[in-house]
Amino acid sequence: MSALSIHPSVDHGVKKGDAGFGGGTLQCRCGSDKVEVRVGSNVAHNHACGCTKCWKPQGAAFSVVGVVSRDNVSVTANADKLSIVDEKATIQRHACKACGTHMYGRIENKDHAFYGLDFIHVELSPQPGWEEPRFAAFVSSIIEGGGARPEQMDGVRARLTELNLPPYDCLNPPLMDILATQTAKLSGVLQ
Repeated sequence: MSALSIHPSVDHGVKKGDAGFGGGTLQCRCGSDKVEVRVGSNVAHNHACGCTKCWKPQGAAFSVVGVVSRDNVSVTANADKLSIVDEKATIQRHACKACGTHMYGRIENKDHAFYGLDFIHVELSPQPGWEEPRFAAFVSSIIEGGGARPEQMDGVRARLTELNLPPYDCLNPPLMDILATQTAKLSGVLQ
């Protein structure tokens, strides 16, 4: 189990963020002419994500991703290098065409519960202080993505728990409640 990397930013322990942190910049991994994205706030719901769509560093089983208001996200350098990875996906991930780094993901469906939020990877920022990851989502999905074998999953969940990243096979309860509430509103169950 020790050979499996959860994510480089948490493998040696989760570093607490700064509650007063006000944002920073994200940079792609190109050697020059980097795509730069300005984020005008800290993230919320930062978590380790095992889904097969999120960008992960080489060798990591999970990504680390948080959300910010889309109003706080702007591309400030080399926007021409960005393209959407999968235009049919719920989260349209904008990635650097040169290095493949996902810079931000945006939901364009106005009926989605997370519309208005962008998904970002704070590890792409040289500024310290971002909110620390607080849970792990879509943990079973690392099997689908090749990040772990089924027989490793008890060890993966134990390691996540040891890192104070409670493991979920969907999202954490508050985010699942938001999704269910929006579905109920759209169907007329809730007004």
